[in-house]
Parts: sequence; structure tokens; C-alpha cells
Amino acid sequence: MEETISLKEIFLTLKKRWKLIVLFTVLATVISGLISFYVLTPVYEASSQILVNQKRAKQTVDYNQVQSNVELINTYSVIIKSPAILEKVKSQLDLPQSVNELDQKITVNSQENSQVFSLTVQDTSAAQAANIANTLAETFQKEIKNIMNVDNVTVLSKAAVKEHPTPVKPRPLLNIAIALVFGLMAGVGLAFLLEYLDNTLKTEQEIETLLELPVLASIPKIDFAHGKVLKMNNQQRVGSENFESQI
Repeated sequence: MEETISLKEIFLTLKKRWKLIVLFTVLATVISGLISFYVLTPVYEASSQILVNQKRAKQTVDYNQVQSNVELINTYSVIIKSPAILEKVKSQLDLPQSVNELDQKITVNSQENSQVFSLTVQDTSAAQAANIANTLAETFQKEIKNIMNVDNVTVLSKAAVKEHPTPVKPRPLLNIAIALVFGLMAGVGLAFLLEYLDNTLKTEQEIETLLELPVLASIPKIDFAHGKVLKMNNQQRVGSENFESQI
């Protein structure tokens, strides 16, 4: 019985504050859409792939050599983002950002037991992202010969710019969906908070529940300007009609 009453109270609270809940939901959704489409700057992504494989005259596969190349990728991932490489890329492309800022744009990804790893660059310009990725791969291929005295790096694929590139962020639809859920939760939470803070008694049932005393009578609302009773129950209406007839 208590669970039924609680569910009923929840429903009544939501029904009572539905305008507030809808307002918060719509407001959060609209603000998120405006920010995603008109405020945030689109960021594009470009990737190039690098193969780590010792050039050999004979077309034979040496398992130990393959494993050595795979293990070298961890070292190469650090070298490729080092100032020794990034400074040359920055100078060659005449980039305005610092080496640290350039480093934040670059991500090195590798798969387990694979001799191939990829360089992913994010930039506000799709063409610039591809240009940085390709220049970085080529610079690394040249400089690794001097740094580690090896010649086992090949640029497998270069980054290319699509005709109509799609930004990787922001994601307006995802942002709007998150904002909608957040606004709905915020509206519902505020509705229950206001209901919790509202300690006024509005019905006879609330008085009987809180004070555990029966209600003997209630005073109806009267519109003094028109001389009309706005709210009364059946028993009060009969009493009022008898009173008026006696007058």
C-alpha cells in the first residue's frame, strides 16, 4: 500500500511540475545545439601508416626479426613525437604553434603483434591535418636512419583529404542527445526538490496524514467581487443554498 502511495505521489509531482521539466529539457537541448553548431570549431582528422620492416634481399621471413620490429614500435612511438622530429616538422611547414601544442595534436596507434602503426593528426583544417601527418611520416623515415642507424621504416600509406571532409568533433547530434538527457534529469530533480521544500498543506488528506486528526470543516474560496463560492464540496454547497434561502 505504501509503495502504491509513493508511486502516486511521484506521478503527481511530475504532473504538477511538467512545465518546469519540459522547460529545462528544451532549454538544455537548444543551448547544446547552438554551441555545437555555431560556437565550437570543427576539428578534422588525418592518418598515415608506417611499416616497420627490415629491407632484405631475400624474400624470407625471419620470425625473430619480425618480433624485433614489433618491439621497436614502442620506441618509435616515443621518437616520432620527440622534439627532434617535431621541430623539423614545425620548421618545414612553418607552423605557428609550439612543439608542445603540435605534440597534443598527434596520436600514435599500433596493434598488438603488428609491424604497422598509424599517425593520426587532428587540426581545425582538414588539409593541414593531412599535411602534418604526411610531413611527420616522411621526416621520421629520414631521421630514424641517423638516430638509430637503421633503415627499416617505410611510409605505407599517406594521409589524403576527402572532397567533403567530416569533422570528428564536435558531434552535434551526440551533444544534443546528452544535453536532452541531462536537461530532463535536471528538470525532474528540481521538480522533486521544490516539492520537498514546499511544506504547505493544500488538501484535507495532507492534514489528516500529517496531524493524524480528522478534518471537521473547511472554508471555501470566495470571489468577493462577484459574490461566488469558487470551491466547496457537496455538503458545503447544500448548507450554502439553505443559508441563502433563509435570507
